[in-house]
Parts: sequence; C-alpha cells; structure tokens
Amino acid sequence: MRAPDWLIARPVAHRGLHDPARGIIENMPGAMHAAISGNFSIETDVQLTADGEAMVHHDDELGRLTEGSGPLLAKTSTELKRINFKDTPERMMSLGDLLALIDGRVGLVIEIKSHFDGDRKLVARVAEILKTYRGPVAWMSFDPDQVLAMREIARGIPRGITAQRTYDDGEWLALTQAQRDGMRHLRHAFRTRPHFVSYWVKELPAPAPWIARNLFGCALLTWTVRTPEQRAITARYADQMTFEGFVP
Repeated sequence: MRAPDWLIARPVAHRGLHDPARGIIENMPGAMHAAISGNFSIETDVQLTADGEAMVHHDDELGRLTEGSGPLLAKTSTELKRINFKDTPERMMSLGDLLALIDGRVGLVIEIKSHFDGDRKLVARVAEILKTYRGPVAWMSFDPDQVLAMREIARGIPRGITAQRTYDDGEWLALTQAQRDGMRHLRHAFRTRPHFVSYWVKELPAPAPWIARNLFGCALLTWTVRTPEQRAITARYADQMTFEGFVP
C-alpha cells in the first residue's frame, strides 16, 4: 500500500493551526478548528493514560501548557479532562473527541508517542478507536517498534516513521545504543515497511529519505517547517510539509 494522495495534497498543521498570541494553543480544540477552517490536514500527538485511553497531548508530563504536574501515564483520562490549560478555557481531548470534532473534513496524521519500552497498548487502543472512523487518517511514530506494531495490528491504516539523521543528543541519550543505532538511516524499514517518512527538515537532504522516496516510493514529509528557507527545502527534497508559526 502506498501513502494516500490526501497525505501530500495539503500542508499539514503541526499540532493544529495554533497561535499562542491569539490564545490558540497547540493540540487544543481551537487549533483544530482553525486548521479545518484553513483546509489544512492536522498532525497531532497521542499519549497513553493510566486507564488505557489515548489522549491528545504532545508532552508526556503536565506542566508546560497545563496546570498541575506529573506524567500522563499516571493519570486517568477522566482526571486529565478536568485539568485546565494555562490562559485558555479549553481542556485536553481524547482521540475520540478529536475524531468527532474533525468528522472527516480534513486529513489527520496521528503521532504515537512512545516511552521506547516495548509497550504497544497505545497502538492497540488507537487502532480500536479508528475502526469506526471514516475520515482520512494515518499514523506514525519515532519508535520503530510502534510502527511495527501498527503493521501487525492494523495493516490497513497508512503508517509512517518520524525520523532524523542522528540520535546522539538530548532526550535520545536515554535510549540504549542499540535502540539509537537501529533508528539511524531508517535501518528498520524492511521490518516496519512505512508508507511515508516524516523527516526533520533541518537534516535534509539526506541519503536515507532520498532512497525511501525515490527507490521505494514512500511519501516524504518534513517537520517542522517554520521559515521560508525550510519551505524551500521541502519544495526541493520532499512532497509536503508539516508547518507551524505561519499560514501557507
């Protein structure tokens, strides 16, 4: 299965079309409504909760955008829906809430957030929720094991790998050397069989995404495009961009 045409037909709004200066916060209902109004596809993140629900949130801990603190994995979906977001009346959505909001009007790209511990419950829960959804949707993850789980659990949903060239700094140092080596250069691709690659725009051009796109027919998206220069890189080396901070 090749990536669907809708995936590269329109720019993809990173965590919705958010604009903090106007009180529109990432991954919140307002950001999703703004993206729909602009006819942009939406990229969003989901995290697993203590009761096995998929909640729409990028960080695995509360505090950057919300009141409170602590990992989402230690709280239930009911608890999370009660937590206020800073400087906005909006609250966290479940994936089911988001699908009801979008209702098939634009494409949705779901990033499965992972703790790189082999736990596949989030993929299983998302697959269950998507069984009854009829809108255009795809999913992806940085974690090759999660992408492999997508292939094994729900082959019919277009899957992608979020990637960059190296994993030798920052939060990646928490992974084992073997995990980081396995992520480099899309080495896992013959196991995970992604339909698309979402690649860090700052590291293009690069051999691995070029091969994936030009030899194996994978659609190539970039993340996260914020400047005219990065938009030009996308136009030269990729099929579509995931953007924020401006309106294409």
